[in-house]
Amino acid sequence: MQSVPFRGIVEQSVAGIYILQDEHFQYTNATFAGMAGYSNDEVLGKPLRECVPGYYVAEVMDRYKRRISGEVKSMHFVTHGLHRDGNVVHIDVHGQAMQFRGRPAVVGVGVNVSGQIQRDAELLESRHEYRELASRLNTMREQQRAEYAREVHDVLGGLLTSMKLDVGRIARRSRSTAVRGIAADLNALLVEAIDNVRELSESMRPQALDHLGLGAAIAAHLKRFRERSELRVSLQPPEFDIDLPRWRSIAVFRIFQEALTNVARHARASSVAVRFRRTDAAFWLEIEDDGVGFHTRADAGLQAQRQSMGLISMRERAYELGGTLTIDSAPHFGTRVVLQAPIVASPLVRS
Repeated sequence: MQSVPFRGIVEQSVAGIYILQDEHFQYTNATFAGMAGYSNDEVLGKPLRECVPGYYVAEVMDRYKRRISGEVKSMHFVTHGLHRDGNVVHIDVHGQAMQFRGRPAVVGVGVNVSGQIQRDAELLESRHEYRELASRLNTMREQQRAEYAREVHDVLGGLLTSMKLDVGRIARRSRSTAVRGIAADLNALLVEAIDNVRELSESMRPQALDHLGLGAAIAAHLKRFRERSELRVSLQPPEFDIDLPRWRSIAVFRIFQEALTNVARHARASSVAVRFRRTDAAFWLEIEDDGVGFHTRADAGLQAQRQSMGLISMRERAYELGGTLTIDSAPHFGTRVVLQAPIVASPLVRS
């Protein structure tokens, strides 16, 4: 009498239940049979190898035999089933060896996870598309920066230089003390404007990066950062060089540049240390400040990090390099940003 309610529970279970013996299905409940589009009676006695796609038969039979032989008692894995319409279904099964009617069998439960597998595949594809979009946007941004830098340096810089020369001629030809004073003031303003144009052009497209290499560009930018911010800065080693493709050097420099920008905007620091080291296979660039820091594991801190376009850009550039970006921080203990990346780009990464 006890088996009747138990059988009712099995038949109505939302999980599929099956018994395999002699490589054939000896029992399935309606849920398990329905995963492949069959009724209980249609599956009864059906060979296991006919219920999986051809490419997966060897794998399934090997797992079945290992349990029947006693090599392993139970297994938990996602298997590929063959639906009667020819489509593949993914079933998360947990089956173990036990005696059924006095002989070895495999008894287990299964859950159809085809929907989850499909969603995971779509999510992976969307992430891949997002990565490609981010990469293209970074490339376009660098091209625009280079164009703007040339325009600012050549056109605006040229105009300001011409104005400075004209003001100089006015000052030399005028006998009026007042006019000469005005010319001197204009000259000072033009000198400051030319310096600002040069600084703006350099920030958009560092000339040192194109002509002297990554190490020299970092050193030059750090020097200008010290002059603007009046913070104590250090670079270890003081000089270094690394031979990277142009696009990779730009990506590393932009990560470094954004890290310093965050220090200036948020850290309230008194000093910044930049360290570089490398092996034959990889390199590390570290930017550490002694500022106020923040909670990296708190919900609010994580949310702020996710919403920061600067940090998102840094992480995407690190991904393009085939590396990782690590941010360590704590309140009152400053922040450390570490970029680690291979020297030679992976074939899967943009070349």
